[in-house]
Amino acid sequence: MSTISKFIKHHYRHFNAAALVDAAEGYKKHLADGGKMFVTIGGAMSTAELGLSLAEMIRQDKIHGISCTGANLEEDVFNLVAHDYYERVPRYRYLTPQDEEALLNRHMNRVTDTCIPEMEAMRRIEKVVLKEWMKADQANERFFPHEFMYKILLSGELKESYQIDPKDSWLLAAAEKNLPIFVPGWEDSTLGNMYSGHCISGDVKKVHTVRTGIEYMMVLADWYTELTAKHSLGFFQIAGGIAGDFPICVVPMLHQDLQREHVPLWGYFCQISDSTTSYGSYSGAVPNEKITWGKLGVDTPSYIIESDASIVAPLVFAYVLGW
Repeated sequence: MSTISKFIKHHYRHFNAAALVDAAEGYKKHLADGGKMFVTIGGAMSTAELGLSLAEMIRQDKIHGISCTGANLEEDVFNLVAHDYYERVPRYRYLTPQDEEALLNRHMNRVTDTCIPEMEAMRRIEKVVLKEWMKADQANERFFPHEFMYKILLSGELKESYQIDPKDSWLLAAAEKNLPIFVPGWEDSTLGNMYSGHCISGDVKKVHTVRTGIEYMMVLADWYTELTAKHSLGFFQIAGGIAGDFPICVVPMLHQDLQREHVPLWGYFCQISDSTTSYGSYSGAVPNEKITWGKLGVDTPSYIIESDASIVAPLVFAYVLGW
């Protein structure tokens, strides 16, 4: 074990700390036994710069598929090209409505303690991806949101604009491996809103030039079925919401809607969440509840770490990587 792993193993002995160790060791065992891992990313983890550890997890084949929100897909690229223009607001809890309006007037969009600069990040990426949207539209071609992002990253067009070490961009690492990515509800994102605007204005003539949710589920069903014919697939969920809720449902869909009886359940499950399990708090549902929905089995190794994902996820990844 290296330094971080030794520290975790020695000090993290009880409560959520022990759950972190159990989940990380379960992750490593799942891979060692020949399994694969699917990671879901909710919240604002790209703006939290999860790429610092997530990118290396991808490069070292510790992750084999990802589901993420449209925000996480784009915000990793925003950070890649505009990091120097970001502003951190350490005392964000004390901002007045007038302080927030001042940020708005400067086109600084706040995510907790971090402000994303509209012109340097969002509009810069819009100009580049719009060319790909229009090119596909005119050629009667259709691609998923992540495929458009892969295109602009692999083209090298943004390379001169990088403001972080590219090894810390998880989406660039994913693009270089052509990692399967699923982005449910992509329209609920900055670029999704921009795309809607360009469809309304007529820059893009065909709305379905960007493929979305139902087709993502169809592709996920085929990918899951093919992969699990040879490997157990685990499910590592960072935060709640659609990024996790959408893909985990592929198993009951295959069983109940397509009547495919021999498709395996998810082979490992871990969720990092600070959402209290309560009425109306599905994202905080404990793993056992997922058994009743046909997502997990009685014997599925399952963990829940009730803590801040921006703290916990990099530690789990460090442990899995042997850092």
